[in-house]
Amino acid sequence: MNDNIYITNIKLNKEKMTNKNTYPFTLPLIQNFNEIKFKTPVTFLIGENGTGKSTLIEALAILCNLNPEGGTENFMFETKNTHSNLYEYMTINKRGKPKTKFFLRAESFYNFSTELVRLEEEDNYNLYKVYGGNLHECSHGESFIKLVQNRFTPNGLYILDEPEAALSPSRQMTLLALIHELAKEGSQFIIATHSPILIAYKNGAILDLNKNCEEVVYEETEIYNIYKMFLERHKTMQEYLFND
Repeated sequence: MNDNIYITNIKLNKEKMTNKNTYPFTLPLIQNFNEIKFKTPVTFLIGENGTGKSTLIEALAILCNLNPEGGTENFMFETKNTHSNLYEYMTINKRGKPKTKFFLRAESFYNFSTELVRLEEEDNYNLYKVYGGNLHECSHGESFIKLVQNRFTPNGLYILDEPEAALSPSRQMTLLALIHELAKEGSQFIIATHSPILIAYKNGAILDLNKNCEEVVYEETEIYNIYKMFLERHKTMQEYLFND
């Protein structure tokens, strides 16, 4: 048993759902799963757009007392309240306590970076040395990597929502190497992603939300097969797509 699996499983309490015809209960994921077990330090959640990956991972972050817009437990800013109430219908089981926690969310990373600047400049929190400086002063992708390099430490719990959105393929490989080192040092990662590079991680588990959260192997994922088909037959694929 891995010592750095801080979240062992999450359960959906369907008996508490009184109106299953409203969001988020109409999501295919919510209709089809009862429990997700985390058996490895690095777990990837995959699925088509609209499946409910981000909604699920957002609820998971809230259950871990993390800001739905991203950050640690100490980042309680709110740009706009858009998160669902799914967390109210979920039970999370934990084992042990990580030394640190962080929710990295691609779509609201700008908001997090802005709050970091405000805390540094207005409240004198002296956070730049922890986060590698003002994250607005570098590119989106560079700020992602700088954050992980400086703020992610051993024995942590890290929840990531589509981190590849800001990263080039080479930077995704950099992130993968950082994830590997941190996992060896006692950290747990739960990552929602569409990246064929990230889910290739040899020590990770891939849970397909389109298949009732079934664990799948890399070569059987839709992500892998679509990228493989397009790259190997890109001219034929474009003829099909453009009806030429």
